[in-house]
Amino acid sequence: MEDFLGYHSEWNLGSPGGWEYQRITQELGKLAWQRLQAHMNLDIVLDFAHHYLNPVPNFARTLLRAHQLRKKGGPAHIVLVAEPETLESVVENRNFVQYLSTLPEVSAALAAPDELDYHRERPFHKGVEVTLIFMDFNNDVLLKMEKDQALTALRQAIKDGLVVNPRGMEPAGAKGLFEAVTDSLAVHLHDTTLDRTPWTRQFYERATTGPKGEAIPDLVAWTRKNWVRLVLKPVQGYSGEGIYIGFKSVNPDADLEHALRADNYIVQELVPLDLWAEDSPWLFPEEQRVGLRSWQTDFRCLITDEGLIGFLGRFGGIPTNVGAGGGTQALAFLPGSPPVGEVTAQINEAICRIPYRILEEIRQEVDERAVAMGHTYLLGPIMTAWRPRLVNETQVQALRVYCDNLWADAIKLADWWSEGKLDEFVHISPEEEAIARMAPWKGQPALMASDGLFSFGCHPDE
Repeated sequence: MEDFLGYHSEWNLGSPGGWEYQRITQELGKLAWQRLQAHMNLDIVLDFAHHYLNPVPNFARTLLRAHQLRKKGGPAHIVLVAEPETLESVVENRNFVQYLSTLPEVSAALAAPDELDYHRERPFHKGVEVTLIFMDFNNDVLLKMEKDQALTALRQAIKDGLVVNPRGMEPAGAKGLFEAVTDSLAVHLHDTTLDRTPWTRQFYERATTGPKGEAIPDLVAWTRKNWVRLVLKPVQGYSGEGIYIGFKSVNPDADLEHALRADNYIVQELVPLDLWAEDSPWLFPEEQRVGLRSWQTDFRCLITDEGLIGFLGRFGGIPTNVGAGGGTQALAFLPGSPPVGEVTAQINEAICRIPYRILEEIRQEVDERAVAMGHTYLLGPIMTAWRPRLVNETQVQALRVYCDNLWADAIKLADWWSEGKLDEFVHISPEEEAIARMAPWKGQPALMASDGLFSFGCHPDE
C-alpha cells in the first residue's frame, strides 16, 4: 500500500495534546522491542527515533516561533495554563514545562488560570512577566470555571493575542463543520481533506441527504432505521464521553432521545471497523498463553504552520480513548516502501512463538518503567501494545501532504466562520463566540490535531 486508507474522526484546534505521551510511549515501545529481539530471529530494521515520533521539540519550536512574532525577540517566559485539579496529575503538562525550561533563554511554568494577574498592561505569573500562554482547555471549560471566579487576567491575555492556540481557532474544529465539508464546502477544499471526511449531519428533526446523496425526508427516523452503521457524538466533547455507537447500543431509542434533547449532537457514518483495526500479540493470563487479539487503532497527526510535526498512536476498543479503557502504541518507521502488512505479520508470528513466561517478564518490566515515568491512569500503567504500529516512508510522505492541506483548509474554515458564513454549522453559546472573536487566528503559529482512523495495510480482510 503506497498511500493510506481511512478517515479522520475529528479535529482539535482548541487544546490538542498527546505530544509528551507519545515520547513516553516510544521509550516503552523501544524497551519492549529490544527485549523481544533477543528471542526472535528477525532481520527487520525499525526506526523508533524519527523526529515525528517525539513531537515535543517540534511543539516547543512552535511556541517559540509564536513568542518571537509577538515579542520581536528577547527571553521567553511561557506559561501552560491548566485546570487546577489537573496540575499535579497530568504528567504531559508537567514534563513539557520542564522541557521548555531547559531551552536557551526560555523559562516556563504550569499554572491555574487564577494564578495570572495583569499590571502595567502586561500579564504576570508569580511576579514574572508572561510572554506566551498555552491553554490546556477549551472555551466552554473557561466559561464553566468563571462561574466560580472571575478570570480577568486570562481573558485579557486572550484579547492581547498572547494565547496559543488563539481562541478563534476553536470554532473551525467544531464537529458540525464536517457536514459542510461533506456538502456545501466541498468545492473549496482540498481533495485530501474531503476524501478523509466521513458523512456527517447535525442531528435534529430535519430533511437532508444521505451518505450516497440520497434524499432523507426525516433524519431522526432514518438514523433509527440505520442505527447499526452510525454513531452519535456531542458537538463538544472529550475523552469519548457522550458518544453513542449504533451497533453497541443497548437502548437505541433512549440514546437517540438523549441526543435530541441535548440539541448539540451530530450523526456520523461509522468508519468500517475492519479499516481501522489491527491484530496484535496479547497475553491471555487465564490460559497462560499468547495469541493474536484484534484492536481498534487511531492515529493522531499533530500539525502546525510548519506542517506535520508528529504522531500519536492509540489502540483499544471503541472509542480508543484512555479514559474509555484504551492505551497508547509505539510507532516505528520502515525505510522505503515495504508492504507494512507483510512485515507486521512476520513480527506478530515471531512474538507469538516466544514462551508465555518470557513475555510475562517483559510485560512486567515495561509496566514498571511506565509507572516510573508517570504513564499511568487511575493509579495503574496505561495499556501499551506488544509491538509498534508500522508506517513506511512513502506513507509518511502522503501524511505530510494530507497535513499541509488540512492546515490550509482549517485557516479557510476559521476565516469563513469569523465572516459569519458558517453559522448554521457552528452552534456555540454567545459567551463562547465572544471569546473566540477576541482572538482571530489568521494562520499564525499554533497546534492542530487530526484524529485518524487509518489503515497502513494491516487491517483484516473482513
